[in-house]
Amino acid sequence: MQMRIQKLLRRFDITSEREEYTTIHDTVESGIEFKGTNLWILIFAIFIASVGLNVNSTAVIIGAMLISPLMGPILGMGYSIATYDFPLFKKAFVNYFFAVLAGLLTSAAYFLITPIYQAHSELLARTQPNIYDVIIALVGGLAGIVALSSRNKGNVIPGVAIATALMPPLCTAGYGLATAQWPFMFGALYLLTINTVFIGSATLLTVRLLRYPIRNYADQDQRRFANRWVSIIVVVTVIPSLYYGYLLVKKENFIQNANNFIANESYIEGDFLLKNELIPQKREIKLTYGGKTISQDEKARLDKRKSIYGLADAKLVIEQGFSISDVSSNLTQDELYRAQINQLKNELSIALQKRDSLSQQEKLGGSLLRELRPLFPSVNYCSAKRQQFFSANNKTSNYTVVVIGTDNPRQTTRELTRLTAWMKVRLKTDSLKVFLERSK
Repeated sequence: MQMRIQKLLRRFDITSEREEYTTIHDTVESGIEFKGTNLWILIFAIFIASVGLNVNSTAVIIGAMLISPLMGPILGMGYSIATYDFPLFKKAFVNYFFAVLAGLLTSAAYFLITPIYQAHSELLARTQPNIYDVIIALVGGLAGIVALSSRNKGNVIPGVAIATALMPPLCTAGYGLATAQWPFMFGALYLLTINTVFIGSATLLTVRLLRYPIRNYADQDQRRFANRWVSIIVVVTVIPSLYYGYLLVKKENFIQNANNFIANESYIEGDFLLKNELIPQKREIKLTYGGKTISQDEKARLDKRKSIYGLADAKLVIEQGFSISDVSSNLTQDELYRAQINQLKNELSIALQKRDSLSQQEKLGGSLLRELRPLFPSVNYCSAKRQQFFSANNKTSNYTVVVIGTDNPRQTTRELTRLTAWMKVRLKTDSLKVFLERSK
């Protein structure tokens, strides 16, 4: 039995595959500096990642992570602290700070000039880090330094670069800086800090466990000082992630419980569930029904049932999308369904009419311009839309606002009275505001 255990333990032994210490040191040191080739590769990777985040392309973002050299200084900081090589730590820290600053400014420059400002899911995912990001960074860092220490590196280092995702949060911080969205910037920088601290910490632990030789002499006070600061930084970094992880678990539990509640309890005889909406931040469930009027007793029944699903403190909002008159209670089930279908058709018809009306309003300026040009040749363009005006005394008024562009404002101004009168007849309204501006 003991022989089998020893044989099993030998499978986990990595000392036989370990690279020479001098080779490991040279590899770590060569990956620290950011100048020449490394700097240009970083800039290119930043641009690629920024474009990927901008167009919401996962494949492009992965490509940027594969070519990014950003992990080198982080491994260098962890390795240098573990071996008490403080000059190497200073060199790694300075290069890492320079790389982060260069990446932040490069991504901010890109997001300042890009015409796409929409924050897509790939970008939003880097703004709310939690304890799971800590676990990924820690395990990824362990994989990275173990691979670096081995003669059989394989494709582990690129995989670690993808898993720990150093590049996207840096670009997201650049997006936040460029668009002045500070929650995005600080959330992304916090994720970058998590990755940096725990990749470095994993490197430190591994180097210590594998008993790498101490590069520089350090007395007990220096060692104690270094270890104390590492512990403080780790604790300060991890505490907010625990809180955000708790919020994430709470949110996911609410969504799962709420979906179970909707699936099992939302049926009301004579009604159709038209829409459901979950608002985890407020722990609120919104249910919108169509059909017969829902009684207060029925609402109270559903509200009471939610406690079975761990939702006692959740707020249940039941809304009536449309209701059939209580007279329908005398109808048969088939007649009730037909009445509900007719009601749905009416609702759909009204919605389509509103859509067509809005579509016609959007095209109104073009129709007016075609009719204006023969009467007022100086008019070059026209825009018209129904708008609501708010006054200081809390009164509101509705006007049709018409903006007319002309290359001869003086002549058009002289004709403004006639033009306004024509507009009122054409648009069949006295609530009209006409604005003139010079054509550009």
